[in-house]
Amino acid sequence: MQLIFVGDDWSEEHHDVCVLDEAGKQLARRRLAEGVAGVGELHELAGGFAESPSDVVVGIETDRGLWVAALVGAGYQVYAINPKSVARYRERYKLSGAKSDPADAKVLADLVRTDRHNYRTVAGDSPAAQGIKVMARAHQRLVWLRRRQLNALRATLRESYPAALVAFGEELEGADALAVLAKAPTPEGGRALSLSAIQAALRRGGRQRNLERRAEQIRQALRSQQLALPEGAGTAYGAVVLSAVAVAGEMNRQLARLEAELASHLDAHPDAEIIRSQPGLGTVLGARVLGEFGDDPDRYVDAKARKNYAGTSPITDSSGKHRFVKARWVGNDHLKDACYLWAFAALSGSPGARRYYDALRERGKGHDAALRALANRLVGILDGCLRHRCTYDERIAWAQRQAKRAA
Repeated sequence: MQLIFVGDDWSEEHHDVCVLDEAGKQLARRRLAEGVAGVGELHELAGGFAESPSDVVVGIETDRGLWVAALVGAGYQVYAINPKSVARYRERYKLSGAKSDPADAKVLADLVRTDRHNYRTVAGDSPAAQGIKVMARAHQRLVWLRRRQLNALRATLRESYPAALVAFGEELEGADALAVLAKAPTPEGGRALSLSAIQAALRRGGRQRNLERRAEQIRQALRSQQLALPEGAGTAYGAVVLSAVAVAGEMNRQLARLEAELASHLDAHPDAEIIRSQPGLGTVLGARVLGEFGDDPDRYVDAKARKNYAGTSPITDSSGKHRFVKARWVGNDHLKDACYLWAFAALSGSPGARRYYDALRERGKGHDAALRALANRLVGILDGCLRHRCTYDERIAWAQRQAKRAA
């Protein structure tokens, strides 16, 4: 079997590829267009040197997109190399700092030729897991966008309409706030609202309980004294508030739609029962965890590998007499964020998780450090459940910790 090594330096419009043999001799160099025609040319180029698709080893700086999916689907061995690793590898050959796309293609080809044993191929996740990952990331990005939008709305209200912040506090994303602000985006409008008008707005927002009491609280807050802006400026701020409220309301509707889609796709996945059984994992967090970890059964060698990918396991800086254990900052940011929230949610859903967190706090760990350690533990428990195809069991999950405490 004669392997060939293809370095693929990609961009939005084209791909620079370099083909090497096992001895490092350059066999071909080509610039291919993005899309169907470019993939066809790459297959033709590889077919001229390799007997089988499995004899083609590809190095590329991404693990996503239609192009990568086409390479994996063709049966090539595809390695997704972090751009930082490629940059460090480039420095082995030249220190001048010179860089070009064709040269980077050769670097990628050489990297997978000599060092592919230090990397892993693109995971063979199922289409179902890939779909969940796409939707979960879209949901997460929309949550972040909504947070920025609400921060901008809060800043506008602080400058022009502080009575609204008194009325709604930190709940600007809630249906109550958006319904009332849509009705009265200025201080003058807020003071003019009658109790019945506020109640009607709250009903439109979906409130059913404590309607009268909440409406009275809002009316008193909106009628509280505040400094006034000149008439023209107040009208302008009102237009800004009205626009921001409309955008935030639409974001809420789209988030609800995505959550419904996530629930449907998660429930249809074979790992759904295991994922949902973990303490702290509901629909959204469960989908994020499943999507980011993937469902390729051969992706992680052991629980430690899964923890390393999650970014929850600590790293040791050791040299001579110096030894320091610190948090792992490099990793999948989407997954790290999900695991942090997962650990926080598990505190109220698992007595074992609560005891573990409290013990770390008693030993002097800070809140964030204790949550990272708990997340690391939860990832290990999830790995065991997936390997043994069993749901979470509180007694089994924390039995070892309880045995140590008893001893």
